[in-house]
Amino acid sequence: MKVLVAGGAGYIGSHTVKELIKEGFEVVVFDNFSTGREELLAGGKVVRGDLLDKESIQKAFSSEDIEAVLHFASLIEVGESYANPQKYYTHNLTSSLNLLEAMLKAGIKNFIFSSSAAVYGIPQQIPIPESHPLQPINPYGQTKFFIEKVLEDYQRAYGLRFISLRYFNAAGADPEGRLGEMHEPETHLIPNILLSLLGKKKSLELFGTDYPTEDGTAVRDYIHVTDLAKAHVLALKKILSSPESDFINLGTNKGYSVLEVIKKAEEITGKNALYTKKPRRKGDVPVLLASKEKAEQTLGWKLLHSSLEEIIATAWKWHKKQSGF
Repeated sequence: MKVLVAGGAGYIGSHTVKELIKEGFEVVVFDNFSTGREELLAGGKVVRGDLLDKESIQKAFSSEDIEAVLHFASLIEVGESYANPQKYYTHNLTSSLNLLEAMLKAGIKNFIFSSSAAVYGIPQQIPIPESHPLQPINPYGQTKFFIEKVLEDYQRAYGLRFISLRYFNAAGADPEGRLGEMHEPETHLIPNILLSLLGKKKSLELFGTDYPTEDGTAVRDYIHVTDLAKAHVLALKKILSSPESDFINLGTNKGYSVLEVIKKAEEITGKNALYTKKPRRKGDVPVLLASKEKAEQTLGWKLLHSSLEEIIATAWKWHKKQSGF
């Protein structure tokens, strides 16, 4: 079966492309390479195009016999979404609507969407179940929330079949060392810690030390990117075998504070991290933890790589390789 992966050259997309190929899917990667990197692709056919250009995505569907689409292409920086909401609403919403329009014209009804825990906003209960109210508190989360509403309407009106996967904190790197995280700028905690330890980042900034948590720093649910990628393959198989659409969390049900992550990184690398304390970032919440029961029960998903030790060790191996160590 041939599937199109929009944004397949990005961090999570490239890991998912690798898993799809491993599972026997024929992959077409659609990417404008504004942030994705072709060297991260483990295979598949590459189609250069932009989801903001309707003609380019429609051309891709007309030239390829696509049966399902996985959509990763998105801007992801919460802080930037506050500073420039127009950019986020344009890129995340318009691009998704263009992709869905092209799918409907081509008669493609199977869709896996890269959503986010940001749709929940400030948690009313921990861990967060899929039934939790959706009250996003930043423009980035709003874009994911709006797209999920679009998917529900498209299912009702056009028979679209979808699974929306709400990620918590993707981290780590391909255990085989082939793929890893290469954002520019890098805003995620673990790579920033490791890049600072390698001398590739001048200073490590710790945002918020006055949260109502045990050590005052924010607590997050970290999931290994390979486990995340495998969940996408399971979701794709699920939607191909059953017409039932769904919303599913992807997390571990376990959280670590920023200081705990820094300490673990120091243990694994044998280096001391120097950091500067900064005020909280707007839009950040104290604790985000996912309920993972639905993913386990619905998809048959199992966490294989998501211990904090393996997450940091695989990321450390990747960043050392990229830095020439």
